[in-house]
Amino acid sequence: MRCPFCGSDETQVKDSRPAEDNTSIRRRRICPDCGGRFTTFERVQLRELMVAKKTGRKAPFDRDKLVRSFEIALRKRPVDRDRIERAVSGIVRRLESSGETEISSEAIGLQVLEALKSLDDVGFVRYASVYRDFSHAEDFENVIAEINAKISRDNGVD
Repeated sequence: MRCPFCGSDETQVKDSRPAEDNTSIRRRRICPDCGGRFTTFERVQLRELMVAKKTGRKAPFDRDKLVRSFEIALRKRPVDRDRIERAVSGIVRRLESSGETEISSEAIGLQVLEALKSLDDVGFVRYASVYRDFSHAEDFENVIAEINAKISRDNGVD
């Protein structure tokens, strides 16, 4: 593993343990050249996934991009990082176990929307505004009405 501080290829693992979600290994590393300390995570990848974009272009699936989508939608919201990590791991697990090697960006977006709906209403609306390409205030009103109807159903109010 290359040191992020000095670029040395000779880093050493000082500690390994399962991460909180038990789907990855957390490794504490140190660089003998500069003394820098950093953490890496190792995950199992069941198969190489490709994302089919709306334009027809294909790109390798990038877990970090999925994490960034959640982080942007949930910026300055009171959602614990572990909950985001569990949601992302769940989506990746479903994608990898689907048996498909090519997944549409639309299918991934729908899974993100579903996960955000259960994590945070504001994050859901933020993501939906981009994903569904909102262009009018009514678009926001419709999604908020949808959320309010779900809250009423969940609370047994008709």
